[in-house]
Amino acid sequence: MSTTSSTLAPELAVSEWFNTPAPLTLATLRGRPVFIHTFQLLCPGCVAESIPQVQRIERIFGQTDLQVIGLHTVFEHHAAMCPVTLKAFLHEYRIRHPVAVDLADERTDTPITMQRFALRGTPSSILIGRDGALIHQAFGVEEDLAVGARIAMALSARIPDIAAPTSFSGDDERCADGRCEVPSQSAA
Repeated sequence: MSTTSSTLAPELAVSEWFNTPAPLTLATLRGRPVFIHTFQLLCPGCVAESIPQVQRIERIFGQTDLQVIGLHTVFEHHAAMCPVTLKAFLHEYRIRHPVAVDLADERTDTPITMQRFALRGTPSSILIGRDGALIHQAFGVEEDLAVGARIAMALSARIPDIAAPTSFSGDDERCADGRCEVPSQSAA
């Protein structure tokens, strides 16, 4: 099952990072598309289907500015899926992209980022646009062609202006009261 939306993606809640010299945030990645794959190292679908798909995504889109992030989101077998085991898993499966450990919620078995994105389980995938908006998320593994097409569309999107808007001249007749109107098509 998948959803498509245009709301700003919630921030990741992370207890530990692997394969990155510094923690990442979605806010600092604004301007780049972000593909997040959620997994558990004891999840058969993650090991057999999702992780190989992510490795194909990395091969195909490796020369672009797509940021791939793994999110190890543990909601069962907590003791078996500790950071030491995850580190060995990442080495054995040659996972080199940044991997975050979803922050545990002391009140429930469901980790915080999993709650924020309303994820149903693993594997799941999340695609975030250059503007920080949630483009798509899905539970399970989708067809490579569909995932690749969505990523290509996110990559082709215009890079948003992150800088502050430039000031306007009060001499322009379309600008008044601190607002500027876009000229209508008929006036051109």
